[in-house]
Amino acid sequence: MSEKTFSDDTSRAPISQRSQKVDEVDPGSLGGTVRVEIDGIDVKVPMGTTILEAAKKIGIKIPTLCHHEDLCLAGVCRVCVVEVEKQRTLQAACSFPVFDTIKVKTTSSRVRHARKNIIQLLLKNHYGECYSCKKNGNCELQDLAEEYGVTEYLFGHIDKPKYKVDESSYSVVRDMDKCILCKRCVRTCIDLQEVGVLEAINRGSKTKIATFMDKPMSDIVCINCGQCINRCPTGALREKTDIEKIWEAIDDPKKHVVIQTAPSPRAAIGEEFGLPAGTCVTKKLNTALKRMGFDKAFDTNFTADLTILEEGTELLLRLKKAIVDKDKDVALPQFTSCSPGWVKYIEHFYPDKLKYVSTAKSPQQMFGAVLKTWYAQRNNVDPKNIVSVSLMPCTAKKFECERPEMNDSGFQDVDYAVTTRELAKMIKEAGIDLPNLPESDFDDPLGIGSGAAVIFGATGGVMEAAIRTAYEIVTGEEVPFEKLRIEPVRGMEGIRKAELPIVKAVDAWKFLEGATLKVMVAHGTANAKKIMDMLCAGELDDVHFIEIMACPGGCIGGGGQPMPTSPAIREARARAIYAEDESLEYRKSHDNPIVKKIYADFLTDGPCGKLSHKLLHTSYLKRGKHIDKKQKDMNAQKVKPEHSGH
Repeated sequence: MSEKTFSDDTSRAPISQRSQKVDEVDPGSLGGTVRVEIDGIDVKVPMGTTILEAAKKIGIKIPTLCHHEDLCLAGVCRVCVVEVEKQRTLQAACSFPVFDTIKVKTTSSRVRHARKNIIQLLLKNHYGECYSCKKNGNCELQDLAEEYGVTEYLFGHIDKPKYKVDESSYSVVRDMDKCILCKRCVRTCIDLQEVGVLEAINRGSKTKIATFMDKPMSDIVCINCGQCINRCPTGALREKTDIEKIWEAIDDPKKHVVIQTAPSPRAAIGEEFGLPAGTCVTKKLNTALKRMGFDKAFDTNFTADLTILEEGTELLLRLKKAIVDKDKDVALPQFTSCSPGWVKYIEHFYPDKLKYVSTAKSPQQMFGAVLKTWYAQRNNVDPKNIVSVSLMPCTAKKFECERPEMNDSGFQDVDYAVTTRELAKMIKEAGIDLPNLPESDFDDPLGIGSGAAVIFGATGGVMEAAIRTAYEIVTGEEVPFEKLRIEPVRGMEGIRKAELPIVKAVDAWKFLEGATLKVMVAHGTANAKKIMDMLCAGELDDVHFIEIMACPGGCIGGGGQPMPTSPAIREARARAIYAEDESLEYRKSHDNPIVKKIYADFLTDGPCGKLSHKLLHTSYLKRGKHIDKKQKDMNAQKVKPEHSGH
């Protein structure tokens, strides 16, 4: 295996990494340090460091609302104001770079009163009461109001809503009466994801966050990734929920309610119960699900393994057509297809390139199709009485459930997708104390997954799982990496490249002997855009396989994961994912005994065979069908800003 290959061009780094420290200029590049005195404590920091970052270094907390570690500078909320000696006015700590020795006060009477007044002003235009809000108990504005002793509306309070709640999307609900104009959603959508469906319009008291032409969410080019929700400090953005419908199904004795759980939520849901980020609670969660009333708790990793067999076989068949059959129409490189936000992104912005995307459905959708066919037949359950629920880290999975082509079982393959946050609410509503539950295993027969499937949850994981299987199928040997850790595709760099020489091959794949498999990994649609622009420029002609995940960090950073999120939290979740991989009996998808059984008993013509193609694949033509003429017209009209200007 060649050494890990990364771009040295810093302009290609994702904006989330360029601005993790919020400064427009990297302090370390300016040279020299400067002394800052904050509340009587001295600290030396690189020139250009903000007061906020300097305070963090010595453990001094300065409150913020518009600031977020993933996003570029905004400096609009002013909650972080501090006193700087010789400055006439209070300064925003998040946007004040230090270039000379200064003295700062963060807790003076003037600062406290200013912050309290700012919070009161934010509450003045914030409609609704906290107890009835969906974000009650997890709202940054609510927390600040409590911290600063705000118990009454000093400047008044609006008594009726100004805006209609937009519930048109399958995934995202917008309630602009709860918006505080922090512009986190704007910066997330434009800078972090480079989709650009949200922007601040108008001026002064008429300013509001709006979609393109103020259209409802269902009528714009939103990819449903939910990253805006994950960074919203209030209840202005939230996921659309089906919690009550799921409870109704559980309470209906005629319904057979089955839940599949993906690995990323299992590495994160503990955060909702006070556990440290990266605490894996897989087996405790199984116990909770049974106590809640689910009839079966299965593992999405089973169909993640199935995905590797189907998607990997598809890639090998494409390579055979290109190399042996000299078919010039074969679309290479092949892109992964398990991230519905990424699929929707390419549908909207590069619809002519859909043929490059694998036809394999996502593990969620494969599971639904298998559940209502093979599982129903084996267990003599009428599929019309099966309610298929999935626990996912992703709000785009809600949209994916509803896609018109996802019904090859004869029914809607997956009925409801719940986010990690939603399931945590359900567990709490049931009065269950997750951290203190005993452990239990998944149910049979769909409860076995490999370690390769577990690492789907982190960026690079699908690629690593695919390489573990494809290399062994082609060469007959195990990948030459210690403990199967394919380090070249791991990490949080925005775009990664790797090469895998194939020294020898078994007879069926002899044409690959001596070839070098070239792969790429990208996460976040800002990086997906870079990949697609490279494809359009003809710069990827020698690349064979590319993994793209819509969310920063992959599924561990999904829009449905617990809040807050940050680079450190995503790293902790990834460590939990990789640790679980190494703890499992099976670590390669093709070794999964249930996968072998389903091919032996049901999908008898093998991966990419007739039946598996019917149930487990779709076509790029079907994928593009949901974009109707109105949306296509909008795509043509929309001018996506290259830079937010914030």
